[in-house]
Amino acid sequence: MRGLDSLRNPIYRVIGPLTESLSSARVHPNLLTTIGFVVTVSSGIAFHQHHVRTAGFLILLGGFFDILDGRVARLSGLGSKFGAFYDSTLDRISEIVVFLGLLSLYNDYRLELGDVGMIYLIMLAMAGSLMISYTRARAEALGLDCRVGLMPRAERVVLLGGAALFFGESWDGVVLKGAILVLAVLANLTAFQRIAWVWQHARGVPLHGDAENNAATSWNVPTAVGTTTAEAPAEDESDARG
Repeated sequence: MRGLDSLRNPIYRVIGPLTESLSSARVHPNLLTTIGFVVTVSSGIAFHQHHVRTAGFLILLGGFFDILDGRVARLSGLGSKFGAFYDSTLDRISEIVVFLGLLSLYNDYRLELGDVGMIYLIMLAMAGSLMISYTRARAEALGLDCRVGLMPRAERVVLLGGAALFFGESWDGVVLKGAILVLAVLANLTAFQRIAWVWQHARGVPLHGDAENNAATSWNVPTAVGTTTAEAPAEDESDARG
């Protein structure tokens, strides 16, 4: 399943002049990563304050910076292993903040008791989202480039940000609730898909010696070891890892 991958090249063409301009100006990709982090964290604050549509816009804007930092890193040659680590780490932190904002939104004492169930769905969605990132990171540590699944980062950003921006709390917030439900189910399914994928490609491969680095070759799987923000293809079709 290609997901949003089919839109990647058209998006790159649209933003090409901007990324080339930023690269020519030697804007560091880590700066763009930091701006994207601040924007996404702000969406969690907006959820907390019940500004749902604003939160959705900020989620999508933060996702846009996720695209920019990776493209600029590639074009400028300023990408580094630290940059890849920094990007991944801030992505996880900002994602947690977004879910905390959602928890605050549905934990409001003024809401009906029926919304308490949303707390559990949000926690399940957060757990699944973090496990998606962990399973890929662990696979990469073994020399496997694991990108499979129905709900990588780009899809999560578009689903949650789009539902919040375009529907907000309309119709008692049913669309946003539905998006969180879909996210909770598919995020955890994606984590299990990645577990199954690694099992298929790494079972029986010993850990000693150079087995980790040879695992991908032995099983005809591309390796991701030693890649950087500037070198590695985008994991979630948004130049963001996780």
